[in-house]
Order: sequence, then structure tokens, then C-alpha cells
Amino acid sequence: MAASSYASLLLFLLLVFLPWTRATRIRYCDRIGDYEVKVTAVDISPDPVISGQPATFSVSATTDKPIIEGTVEINVSLYGMLIHKETHKLCGETSCPILVGDFVISHSQSLPAFTPPGMYTLKMRMVGPDGHTLTCISFTFKIQFGSSVADS
Repeated sequence: MAASSYASLLLFLLLVFLPWTRATRIRYCDRIGDYEVKVTAVDISPDPVISGQPATFSVSATTDKPIIEGTVEINVSLYGMLIHKETHKLCGETSCPILVGDFVISHSQSLPAFTPPGMYTLKMRMVGPDGHTLTCISFTFKIQFGSSVADS
């Protein structure tokens, strides 16, 4: 096989498999994932998150029942210690009502510049209007210090 064929094959394999190596691993809180809302992916931008800059977390999910309202509870831990907790109205994070099928919950936040670098765990619980858990997931993400060069 010619060198150009090897290069083409290598480029093809990188383009196909490289995105999977950066995928965020999702864990359901009940280990089975027996929830009304199934999470299909979590996208973090930028990845890794940079201290002092905005970060966006987008959770792709699907449901087989319409959802009119609810809340999203977010807990962030560093080395197992809860360091941040917040609750948002579900309809503030996505369009409501959520119809049967796919939807995305997206949340953006600027982290303080003094946020320490490290591996963090985010736990997200979506709660329906009657108080029952629609889904509960956790995943890890990395925070690193931003550039020491000031933006001009």
C-alpha cells in the first residue's frame, strides 16, 4: 500500500474516532437510568472549562411524555466536597412545554477567575411539577486556569 493510502486511512480513522475520545461520560444516579427522561449526550464548551470565562453545558435528552414545567437542580463537587448548588426553572433552561421527543437543556455561566483548576463532578437532577425525579445524571469536567495574557 502506498504512503498516501496509509495517510488517507489514518486521516479517515482520526476524523471518525477522535470525537468519541472527547465525549463526556454520563452516569445515571440510580445506576440503571430508569427515568422518564433519557439523557443522550452532554456537550461542554469550552472543554476544558477556563477559569474567569463563560462556559456552556448542553444536555441532550429525550422524553416519551410531555413536560409542562419543573426544576433543574445542579450540584458541583470538587474532590467529593459540594462547593456549589443552584436550582433553575426548567422552562428557563429550555423551551416549554417540552413535547415528546428530543430536547436540549442549556446553561451558560461565567466562572470566577479564582476558580481552582481540577476535575469537578456535576450532578443534575430534573424534577417534575409533582416533585418526582424525571432524570438524574452526573459527569466530570475539567477546569483550568485561563491565559495570563490580558485580552486586548
